[in-house]
Amino acid sequence: MSARLTLPAPAKLNLMLHILGRRADGYHELQTLFQFLDYADELSFALRDDGEIRLHTPIDGVPHDSNLIVRAARQLQQLSGCRLGADIWLDKRLPVGGGIGGGSSDAATTLLGLNHLWQLHWDADRLAALGLGLGADVPVFVRGHAAFAEGVGERLQPVELAEPWFLVAVPQVLVSTAEVFNDPELTRNTSASTVRSLLEGGGRNDCQPVVEKRYPAVRNALILLNKFVSARLTGTGACVFGSFPTQDDADKVARQLPATLPSFVAQGRNISMLHRRLKDLA
Repeated sequence: MSARLTLPAPAKLNLMLHILGRRADGYHELQTLFQFLDYADELSFALRDDGEIRLHTPIDGVPHDSNLIVRAARQLQQLSGCRLGADIWLDKRLPVGGGIGGGSSDAATTLLGLNHLWQLHWDADRLAALGLGLGADVPVFVRGHAAFAEGVGERLQPVELAEPWFLVAVPQVLVSTAEVFNDPELTRNTSASTVRSLLEGGGRNDCQPVVEKRYPAVRNALILLNKFVSARLTGTGACVFGSFPTQDDADKVARQLPATLPSFVAQGRNISMLHRRLKDLA
């Protein structure tokens, strides 16, 4: 059996999310700030010489061939003309439908991992362009740097942010991103902001009022977390978060949350765990 390459697929937070308008293609023009967390799924890859792509970890409700990991691997294989395949294993830690980028991050780690394993030598631009076809959040994970994003989230400008500790609470509901973006009450006319004004602490999440109305569990989590810290939704949720200067401060609040509201504490990072690991391999 060939050696396994094991890589993290880190979470992200949307520190703010403004919706400027709806485009002719039905997608929305956004402005958002992405930051990574030192908290991740883990993917392991082993070479196959028969060209097969096999994900050995089934995910409930997701057929093998529909999984973003498998789709990412097959597209990279097809577009690169690579004849090699891969066995893939997933250790799933990030909540599904949490707004912290689990599926997109898994896809990005698959692209970068197989690019390394298959020795394709594709650059980040090429991998990010492929990733965009899989999901709007995939490019930021491919590039691995905290970013101000515009368009549908694909136009990325690297930024340097403070790296506080975050407490992320995980309400036990699955939020439908499509439903949120199609809700008639969603604010779609926020004025464009400059990066500088957002870095100075401006911004909000325009999806939050719609998600709070549709999902009482999210609203209740925000009410609870707001007793300790200024809390906000990430992406379309369901996860909500607050920032703290130290891990100890975040842990203290985490211990006060009820058992019915799972949570985790992780540091915000400008360079993703994945890219720090790949640098070690280089």
